[in-house]
Amino acid sequence: MLEAGTKAPDFTLQTTTGENLTLSSLKGQTVVLYFYPKDMTPGCTTEACDFRDQTEVFKAHNAVVLGVSPDPVEKHQKFTEKHGLPFPLLADEDHQVAESYGVWQLKKKFGKEYMGIVRSTFVIDKEGQIVKVWPNVKVAGHVDEVLEVVKQHE
Repeated sequence: MLEAGTKAPDFTLQTTTGENLTLSSLKGQTVVLYFYPKDMTPGCTTEACDFRDQTEVFKAHNAVVLGVSPDPVEKHQKFTEKHGLPFPLLADEDHQVAESYGVWQLKKKFGKEYMGIVRSTFVIDKEGQIVKVWPNVKVAGHVDEVLEVVKQHE
């Protein structure tokens, strides 16, 4: 997994609106890039709604929130509509971006091993440097921790 002090790998992914978004196009803003396993699951829904509820605070600190999962755009659109998410979700169906950030890893569940996204968040500063990484995120209270780091890099 990438660490703080590393330049954030650039990427272009399709968003919930069907448009492509390139990370480097957000230079000059702080970016909260969070990777999550799957739309419509309990933990991922809570995390997305927590970011949703703080969107205006992030905006006030010149920060953009981006959610990334391997789900297709159509599923992201349903998730966004159902929960009123005001930030883009990005479709990383071939998990290349997840791999470049080191969050596509071997996971175990109910005794089975499989490859998937390890819930992780990266704060990227205005110059494209990763300033904070949370691997293996526990959802409760996470958004508040992220917001504190964003405020420090305003």
